[in-house]
Amino acid sequence: MGALMIQGAGSNVGKSMIVAGLCRAARLRGLSVAPFKPQNMSNNAAVTVDGGEIGRAQALQAMACGLEPVVDMNPVLLKPETETGAQVVVQGRRVATVRARDYAALKPSLMAPVLESFGRLRAAYDLVIVEGAGSPAEVNLRAGDIANMGFAVAADVPVVLVGDIDRGGVIAQIVGTQAVLEARDNARIAGFLINKFRGDPRLFDDGYRLIEARTGWRGFGVLPYFAGAGRLPAEDALDIGADTKGGRVKIVCLCLSRMANFDDLDPLKVEPGVSLVMLRAGQPIPGDASLVIIPGSKSTRGDLAFLRAQGWDIDLAAHVRRGGQVLGICGGYQMLGRVVRDPEGFEGAAGADEGLGLLDVETVMSAEKRLTRVAAVHAASGLALQGYEIHIGRTEGADCARPFARVDGLDEGAISRDGRVTGSYLHGLFSDDAFRAAYLAGLGVQGAGHGYGAGVEAALDELAAHLEAHVDVAGLLGLAR
Repeated sequence: MGALMIQGAGSNVGKSMIVAGLCRAARLRGLSVAPFKPQNMSNNAAVTVDGGEIGRAQALQAMACGLEPVVDMNPVLLKPETETGAQVVVQGRRVATVRARDYAALKPSLMAPVLESFGRLRAAYDLVIVEGAGSPAEVNLRAGDIANMGFAVAADVPVVLVGDIDRGGVIAQIVGTQAVLEARDNARIAGFLINKFRGDPRLFDDGYRLIEARTGWRGFGVLPYFAGAGRLPAEDALDIGADTKGGRVKIVCLCLSRMANFDDLDPLKVEPGVSLVMLRAGQPIPGDASLVIIPGSKSTRGDLAFLRAQGWDIDLAAHVRRGGQVLGICGGYQMLGRVVRDPEGFEGAAGADEGLGLLDVETVMSAEKRLTRVAAVHAASGLALQGYEIHIGRTEGADCARPFARVDGLDEGAISRDGRVTGSYLHGLFSDDAFRAAYLAGLGVQGAGHGYGAGVEAALDELAAHLEAHVDVAGLLGLAR
């Protein structure tokens, strides 16, 4: 069965979106296709149908293929916990937490599970479309590499290199990559693709021919900027609020330093009645916010300190006094309580920190990680909602007597006595149209709850058509071997 790898001449050149588009295009051509990313670094994870976790970009690519996500689609996931350390997840399960400088020693042992997962997908589907990580031009990381050329060589997969013209210097990106790569790695590259062009692509004809002449590589097209990108789940949290201005009701999300699983926000960004603001460090919480969301975090105590350093604890107290609402999800829920205890140091140094005190609950961290998809019932409305849990720690207290939802007949989450502050471990809760409409109606948003999932499917179809119109898709798929 065939495989093709998309690598980038730099980070954030649009690899994930191109892979998603190619997956949908291949599916529409009648091929069975699956996505694969050997190594991803992200705190935005998806819970898989087989009970593990992978990068959320691969979950979107699985959707493009018409598949449920499984752990083999992203066998190594790195989840940063501090500036210098990350949790290592292999085939869906945490195996270690290592410092960045120690990861190089661990990498060689990870090639075996990477190739094992890839082999299973390759045997099961007509085509596997592989996404690299970062750039192969980072040749200082080549030894023991499992993410780019190291994988491509080991798995005998052809590579197409993507350059981002929007950021400038795309000729140097591609020609320069060839200049620094070893001969055996250059031999894996079958061609290049230019992404994110704005304006008339014919204006780049001379540059395109120059790249072909300098590299000897085949060009597969110039892809204009995809206008529908904002309707797809965001890879970077700070991309979420880019196109959400103008709604009458303002919802603010605090951008924590270790924000995790921010896909909760994707359905809100496309609601026309909502203005979603991703609040960055140093910015005060606006006084006209109707709802403040404290999102998930990979380091609850660390982000609690970060939140206080911005003065957001003071702003939140004032927001609640004004009658505003607060929703804490997962780590954000833990921060809302009286205290967060980590007696054994699962998220860092052992100890405890005072919480925000907006909910009468407290959290104790533990070794057990809850990682599951969830079917729940919203306690107030009786509406069904689908979500997932991905957290350590147990939260209990008086406000749990007023649950947010019920899961398998048990109470979940907590609501303050005045009803203004809510905490829940349920990620993905806004994906259900009926529940989202009811929740937003409580904030004064009328006519909400359009078909979010159908909108993502339509955007994937449009992305595939966009690729078919501007790129030699047949030539790209023909490379797969």
